[in-house]
Amino acid sequence: MVFDLDPAGNNFEAVKAAAHSLKKLLDRLGPPAYLKTTGSRGLHVAVPLERTEVFDSVRAFSRQLARIVVSEEPSQRTLAQRKKMRGDRVFVDTNRNAYAQTVAPAYAVRARPGAPVSVPLDWNDLGKKGLRSDADTIRSVFDRLEKIGDPWADFWRRGTSLTRARQKLQELAATRTITEEKEVH
Repeated sequence: MVFDLDPAGNNFEAVKAAAHSLKKLLDRLGPPAYLKTTGSRGLHVAVPLERTEVFDSVRAFSRQLARIVVSEEPSQRTLAQRKKMRGDRVFVDTNRNAYAQTVAPAYAVRARPGAPVSVPLDWNDLGKKGLRSDADTIRSVFDRLEKIGDPWADFWRRGTSLTRARQKLQELAATRTITEEKEVH
């Protein structure tokens, strides 16, 4: 399951805040959450799943989580797909959780100036001042790996079912009101 946090402008602090909110919510619900840069302008929050999960249920679950994260800071985050409807808000994109959708995988070199790389991060990296989504390049990524290792080394060993998380989400939803933002397709 992937959440693509896409800034409307250059407000990377808002992207980091949205990632932090997703992490807190996922921690509360139970599934492990991993963080990586996109190698472009945003961040991805990923959850390794057991292969028993189907696209439609994963997408529905991810949209419920995205609605909660957006409702916490609606002036900073949105579910609006059309760029003109987003304003200066971070798009919390769950559309990659569907059949035949793609996402830049960890360590993918992006076709952008400088050849930035989508790099797995430790959650503590969110607190670093100079963090940028395109900071690591094809020239620096191997030094980074040698220096700090791979924060996603155990990613696939931690695959999880969403069954318990869905139950916890229902309990959480019963205790709060989540404002529905009109989604624009």
